Amino acid sequence: MEKEEKQELEGAAAAAAAARRRLVIGVGFWVQGFRLFPWLGVNFFLKDGMGVAASSLQILQASANLPMVAKPLLGLLSDAVPIRGHRRLPYVAIGALLQAISWLAIALWQDISLQVLTIFLLLSNFGASICEVANDAIVAEAGKIVTSSSGSGQLQSFAWMFGSSAGALGNLLGGIALSYFSPKIMFLFFAILLLLQFFTTVAIPESSLKLPKAATPSNLSALTSIRKQVKELSCALSMPEMFWSIIWFTVSYAVIPFLLGTMFFYQTEVLRLDSSVIGLSKVFGQVALLAWSMSYNKYFKTMSARKVLSVLQFVTALIMLSDVLFVQGIYRKVGIPDSIYTIVFSGLLEGLMFFKVLPFSVLIAKLCPAGCEGSVMAFVMSALALATIVSGYLGVALAAFMGVSGDDFSALPACLLIEAVCTILPLCCSSLIKERREKEKKEE
Repeated sequence: MEKEEKQELEGAAAAAAAARRRLVIGVGFWVQGFRLFPWLGVNFFLKDGMGVAASSLQILQASANLPMVAKPLLGLLSDAVPIRGHRRLPYVAIGALLQAISWLAIALWQDISLQVLTIFLLLSNFGASICEVANDAIVAEAGKIVTSSSGSGQLQSFAWMFGSSAGALGNLLGGIALSYFSPKIMFLFFAILLLLQFFTTVAIPESSLKLPKAATPSNLSALTSIRKQVKELSCALSMPEMFWSIIWFTVSYAVIPFLLGTMFFYQTEVLRLDSSVIGLSKVFGQVALLAWSMSYNKYFKTMSARKVLSVLQFVTALIMLSDVLFVQGIYRKVGIPDSIYTIVFSGLLEGLMFFKVLPFSVLIAKLCPAGCEGSVMAFVMSALALATIVSGYLGVALAAFMGVSGDDFSALPACLLIEAVCTILPLCCSSLIKERREKEKKEE
């Protein structure tokens, strides 16, 4: 009888810990997904409030992601240097506070210059990178607790659903808010939301999450712990299936000269589309992400990662080819309004650029050795950030080389065609995507 009662108590404690983990993951990914709300305001603030050119806008968008490249270091710190005995939630709280300070400063600074604005945007993304590293590590660690094959990937899908739903809501509210309020009001609102996240995170003890214990002994110095973690990270990355998969994933983004800023100017300056249409376009992309996270968990998580990633890459190239027809006015001639195409296809293209992250993160979580989940996932996200920065710079270079500017978009179809061709190139080396060896699968 006592044994049954003990089992019931342990089961109840495990269920409570699982619920708290889902709460922490849900809040963390929801707030970070809602970052699209102020960033939509940033685009219009730069274009209309500060008169920034299309090339400068895209350079700033890409450069603002530079703090994300520091994720491996942040992952090592999170894994090896606990704060008051905890490795995850304190870092989430610090990241939320840094973001809140940044957006408060941007909202309240009168006559802010472009240089000062850039500094605070960089600080905001540095705080966001700290939050994302800690949140990704929590997902990876909590995923180790789920041992059944049916549970594999569920937490990743759960996190993506919260993040994408918040992104959809943020873009929807952002498109509406821009019609009634100044962008600085949007910045202030998001700063208050971040402060709420900070106080909520501080109030939750990390021990209540029942995450797997760190393999690193607690009596080691911070420097020794970091050295040990660096060694474990290098060993993990030296695994052929891990190394070559990350190489392909990074290259699949870096080779694309992404024309996001140029298309934003074309849609708002040439087509004169309203901010609500741009917001709805981004909402559609986030809704597509939400639908993808649900569909992946239900239908695609058992499929080969190589097959899923290759199909997504090919579909992305098709949408880019469709943009060529859009810019040439073909869809307008057959009765499809520019606003409808922008909402559906432009939104879907932005979503597709991140569709690959979900199946790839599930693949890496399966391959990742225990004890260095935070640093490995941080390295992957850092590689993604660096790749998107390179992609943004290549887009600026391509537009400049082809003579596309805020006043002349005649060469934009040719630029979009080159963009689509570059997107196809990674499919030629999709064999680099390695999965767990058959022997290990059978043992598992």
